[in-house]
Amino acid sequence: MTKRTATKAISDAEALEMVLEMMAIPGRSGEEAAVMEFIRGKLLAAGVPANSLTFDDAHRRSPLGGQVGNLILKLPGTVRGPRRMLAAHVDTVPICVGSRPVRKGKIIVSANKGTGLGGDDRAGAAVVLATVLDILRGNLPHPPLTFLWTIAEEAGLLGARYLRVSKLGKPQLAFNFDGGSPAILKIGATGGYRMTIEIEGVASHAGNRPEEGVSAIAIASLAIADLVIDGWHGFIERDGHTGTSNVGVIQGGEATNVVTDHVRLRAEARSHDAKFRARIVREIESAFKEAAAAVHNTAGQCGRVKFDGHLDYDSFRLSPQEPCVVAASAALQAEGLHPELGITNGGLDANWFTAHGIPTVTLGCGQRNIHTAAEQLDIAQFQQARRLALRLATAVESR
Repeated sequence: MTKRTATKAISDAEALEMVLEMMAIPGRSGEEAAVMEFIRGKLLAAGVPANSLTFDDAHRRSPLGGQVGNLILKLPGTVRGPRRMLAAHVDTVPICVGSRPVRKGKIIVSANKGTGLGGDDRAGAAVVLATVLDILRGNLPHPPLTFLWTIAEEAGLLGARYLRVSKLGKPQLAFNFDGGSPAILKIGATGGYRMTIEIEGVASHAGNRPEEGVSAIAIASLAIADLVIDGWHGFIERDGHTGTSNVGVIQGGEATNVVTDHVRLRAEARSHDAKFRARIVREIESAFKEAAAAVHNTAGQCGRVKFDGHLDYDSFRLSPQEPCVVAASAALQAEGLHPELGITNGGLDANWFTAHGIPTVTLGCGQRNIHTAAEQLDIAQFQQARRLALRLATAVESR
């Protein structure tokens, strides 16, 4: 790195303007090139050499594909200490495309009422970016640091899953910035399994000869109804175990006068308990197989069903004594906040970071009502997250 002269740190107003700009940039999963270029441009303007910024090839190895890989910046330490990593994902869910962020009192919302804001997780990405800029501008002493902006988190943590871990410099303490309150330290998250279900029926004319058809839509409807009635759809509680399932996508049919012969569904199952999650998957498969056998035509034909599923991410839980958790708790206390330890039923990049051998605690940045058109960003909590991130990056969390 080139020698730097200390300058004025980023103000709250400048950080707020930066996150407003970032939330306005379209960037659903797989389409993150524009926001990555924004981040890269800010870093280059701050004096980061171009050869210090590395994109990995996660997008080429991921089934989603995409425009760009994860962005990695490593800074050599100016003081001794274990390497620390600060991370956040840059993609947003599709509802956030078209966001027009505006300040409304103590919060930020989208002026476009039909879109989400994109605070999940542009707020986290801005926190990580502002931390780098603060360190560079202030010439602040710090241990070895890795900064990571990931792709495709919303599509199943794909950026974190296919991350080139060898490029990170072996961080020993890691902090992920994502949704919620910065005072809640997420030390665990559920595991998620996703599946595609293909139903094959028999086509026929729905007016002249409906009895000759086998409706794939009818099969899907019966299966979903059975899952709901039997308690295997939505929130699931059985024999002391809990989890969730959801059929989220149904595609099929082109005309009302045709008995539909093909339907494609996408579903998921989640649980902190891997064995119970596997049971939920079996119950889903059983419901669709039974429904396929129950719907038949006058020739005795019935439907067929095919499943294609995979584990998106496994569950994890850190010890409260894990060094990254201890450091984050100390940073919160130094900021006058009372740390709470939380477990989430959503997936986090930390699921895969931890699976890669990098135990990671997640802090929120003030995002509320994420994945909806009612999404908000709490400005005070966003600024709190910035202060916490700077403490953690400079290893002064207890002062």
